[in-house]
Amino acid sequence: MTSTGLPDRTVSLAGLEIDPVLAVRLRTRFAGDLRVVDGDATAMPLPDKEFDSVVCFTMLHHVPSPAQQDDLFAEALRVLRPGGVFAGSDGLDNRLFRLQHLGDTCVPVAPDTLADRLASAGFTGIDVETGRAMFRFRAERPR
Repeated sequence: MTSTGLPDRTVSLAGLEIDPVLAVRLRTRFAGDLRVVDGDATAMPLPDKEFDSVVCFTMLHHVPSPAQQDDLFAEALRVLRPGGVFAGSDGLDNRLFRLQHLGDTCVPVAPDTLADRLASAGFTGIDVETGRAMFRFRAERPR
């Protein structure tokens, strides 16, 4: 869980959760350390330019369509302050990855398309690294 390692490394931490049951669990587990916001990452109920960084680890494939993933990228840009960083990782599309997500939303992001998609959303300084089973990325909101 992404939230586990971050409270000790930040001054202020917010987590966005679309599932109301999981939001309650997060509030209980991280009371006082994490501001849990109920909402959808494709239409974040958050002010413009509020955050220095936005992270999304192993969740992009749960966004139901490439168009909605692009909406998420645009929203990440919107809530970042100028010079802010958007970073994350996700699994690579392969048979094992698909088997692990049977019966669940699974729309893998092709890492070779990610830099262009992030640039289209307005990000700069984009870096995408692909490993054996995962990819990671980092991009910046222009100053």
